[in-house]
Amino acid sequence: MSDETDLAARVLKLVGDGVEAEVVVERGALSLTRFANSYIHQNVADETTTVRLRLHADGRTATASSTVVDGVEDFVRRTVASMRLAPADPTWPGLAPHDAPPAGGNFDEATAAAAPDERAARVRAFVDQARGLEVAGYCRTSATRVVYLNSAGQQLTGGRTSAAMDGIARTASSDGLARLASTRLADLDGAVLGARAAAKARAGADPVELPPGHYEVVLEPTAVADVLQMLAVYGFNAKMLQDRQSFLELGAAQFDPAVTLVDDATAADSTALPFDVEGTPRQRVVLVDAGVSSAVVHDRRTAAKSQTTSTGHAIPGGASFGAVPASLRLLAHDGPAPVEVDGPAADSGVAALVGGVRRGLLVTDNHYTRVLDPRTLVVTGLTRNGVWLIEDGVVTTPVRNFRFTQSYAQALAPGAVLGVGPRGVELPGAWSESGAIAPALRLASWNYTGGASG
Repeated sequence: MSDETDLAARVLKLVGDGVEAEVVVERGALSLTRFANSYIHQNVADETTTVRLRLHADGRTATASSTVVDGVEDFVRRTVASMRLAPADPTWPGLAPHDAPPAGGNFDEATAAAAPDERAARVRAFVDQARGLEVAGYCRTSATRVVYLNSAGQQLTGGRTSAAMDGIARTASSDGLARLASTRLADLDGAVLGARAAAKARAGADPVELPPGHYEVVLEPTAVADVLQMLAVYGFNAKMLQDRQSFLELGAAQFDPAVTLVDDATAADSTALPFDVEGTPRQRVVLVDAGVSSAVVHDRRTAAKSQTTSTGHAIPGGASFGAVPASLRLLAHDGPAPVEVDGPAADSGVAALVGGVRRGLLVTDNHYTRVLDPRTLVVTGLTRNGVWLIEDGVVTTPVRNFRFTQSYAQALAPGAVLGVGPRGVELPGAWSESGAIAPALRLASWNYTGGASG
């Protein structure tokens, strides 16, 4: 048995009889190489073992976590004492029953063992391809191994790796962005990303200011990923729906028929673990099927309330927040392979979407986004790292940043999606290391409420 399994079994034994108990032991390693002013200025690595314990007896529940593995006896004793004093828990759903284990996750040994010079080589390639422009960003690798045990007989082991690179190239008046994630560091090419960031920065130099208003837009995958993650957290979370805080109406055609949204941690390219913190194997869930809102993700509490089964999407602390999709992807549309071209439209079929726009905007990134109203999913944020005017199907003029106030659900409503790119791009997540796979989108309208002058 592994050290993590031995530790989990020891903790479960310390709890003793008469208590429903589950133990999660997670060993996570994160390595990060950061660069600014075209130089690496920080390389850090951290490895932590976390023990999470959840106990239930006599109608009361306690949850605790610790990174002090040498003191687990005291940790268990304090958690048991906390459970005895906890308020009644009438919605306790019980422990996950014994089930067939899922696949072990997408764990790449080379990524887990990646040395600093492997990340540094990608940074060097990024810098070289910027050809004199100032650059900044990071390259990171992470590896996680998890063991789950409970007193109902469930025992699971799994792992995941992820790698990501995120960087900008900068002129005196513009920034250009390149960002990518994968389960494997080998999939990240610093030269390709650096050249892309530099091309976008040069194409965005000396931007003009346009008036606020509603514009047709082509959102690059980097901007679409933010839309998907907001939908994941605030829309397809079963607790949000049960609390009437989600815009979702199951069975209704709330989205354009071009939208099919899936959460699939079982996919070969997923960076999510194969089971959740409650020991439930993750399922593939079709959240939107050709425009129809068809499902939400559940943990055990929300599933019990809805008289269904958990989809394997519990998160730490989820009793108050609910379940969250772990590997969200907007399905791309079949079509001709994207043609790589120079300039701001050189990515994942963006150029083809731009070609259909009479007058609109090409947007690289949604930045510093905040939800104003979860019930309608109205979000405010800023454009960043490149905005261009599109005229008669051609990218013509770089544009200064906007502030927007937009319902993300409304932006994807029936008739609002004018095109979906032919290829999804895996991007790192803002909420967790599991991000989203997003194609580019052409949307009929996006509400920009303020320009650079206010």
